[in-house]
Amino acid sequence: MSEIVVGLPAPAFTATSTQGEISLDTLRGNFAVLYFYPKDSTPGCTTQAQGFRDHYQDFVDAGCQIVGISRDSLKSHTNFTEKQALPFPLISDPDETLCQLFNVMKMKNMYGKQVRGIERSTFLIDRDGVLVQEWRGLRVPGHVDQVLQAVKDRA
Repeated sequence: MSEIVVGLPAPAFTATSTQGEISLDTLRGNFAVLYFYPKDSTPGCTTQAQGFRDHYQDFVDAGCQIVGISRDSLKSHTNFTEKQALPFPLISDPDETLCQLFNVMKMKNMYGKQVRGIERSTFLIDRDGVLVQEWRGLRVPGHVDQVLQAVKDRA
């Protein structure tokens, strides 16, 4: 597996989302935020999705698309999208193809046990498909503001 590196092209992908098929090519021409999160409808993931939802128009105004990614099913994503009124697509990655491409699968401690799961991570890709910034192992509070500022600084 090749390492994802800031300053180099993001890995090519095609995936199914709540709004149809998405690929790196369909995102070109705009900035794109790809955010990986552990699980639909959990407290931290819901707060994060709501943050991107509440600032969605700010991202659009800055020429940026938002895409959420987790291992949940499309059915789970559709329910989450409807319940939270999310205007952006969520990619279902049950076989961890994108998770592996972006190297976000990690061993984590949960209630004293080691479990394999998604490390909350966000990637900013420029109009040409180049990875320009990444946030790994992040905390939800204030994160959406950091990402929006990074987009505005480059727009």
